[in-house]
Amino acid sequence: MRLISPWQDRNRRFSWLKASAFALVLAPGIRFTYQVATGDYGIFPIALGGMVYWSGVWATAILLMALAVTPALTILRWRALIDVRRMIGVTALVYTVAHIVIYFALRSWNFAFIANETVTRLTLIVATLSTLGLIALGATSVDAAIRHMGAKNWQRLHNTNYVISALALLHVVLARGTYAEQYTLTGIFFWLMAWRALDRYGQGADARALAMLAVVSCLFTALLEAGCVWARRGYELSWTLGNNFKLSILDVGVPPAWQVLAFGLLFALVALAAAGRQALRVKAESLAARQIG
Repeated sequence: MRLISPWQDRNRRFSWLKASAFALVLAPGIRFTYQVATGDYGIFPIALGGMVYWSGVWATAILLMALAVTPALTILRWRALIDVRRMIGVTALVYTVAHIVIYFALRSWNFAFIANETVTRLTLIVATLSTLGLIALGATSVDAAIRHMGAKNWQRLHNTNYVISALALLHVVLARGTYAEQYTLTGIFFWLMAWRALDRYGQGADARALAMLAVVSCLFTALLEAGCVWARRGYELSWTLGNNFKLSILDVGVPPAWQVLAFGLLFALVALAAAGRQALRVKAESLAARQIG
């Protein structure tokens, strides 16, 4: 088996695209390691709680990044982006394994206690299912697996990535506590799934449709946060929704709904720019053909 470095293409040549993508997915891990080394999470074993949370956040974020490759290559019309999707997915598995190891350390490697939690807490049940699915995808991410399974069977297996990602997000939402990242990640996942529905109807690169999707995803995120905070803390829905639309950035940061809106609008702006560039190209080609004629 010929091993290819993350920064190389299939011909083992240096690829700026793959090197940049690798650096992007590696950055959270480097930052996380630095924060642990400098004591940003506190002293052990107290630090393990924050480490479990943030390692899980980054594992989920990179899993969503893999799902975002398809919208990006469709809108940008840049087919080369497909080359980085597999690498991002495998990196998500690596982050997930790190998350699990840190969780085991938090539980003092008490496997009897861990096993009991795994089968009695819903958040850990769905996390286990998601992790097993991610391991299956990672184990079959090599070209040899495609040849052995056949392209259709391999594709069917890897289409379960949507279910695996949904389970990962459910694990995040069901985790103890209420944190902004829970709603931001879920809102982005909603956008990614809704985009696929749009794309089925040929609207995946339409700037107007993408702008509407950004607004809908923003509202979904705001309502999700309000509903979860009401269920867990008893706060009025109007109070949480009001905080979302006060934009009190200096006090509590950018609310999740606005983060999701920015994410969606970024794709809409890229689609608008791509459409404008395509129109200019067509116009130039038409003008050139007219001059030749």
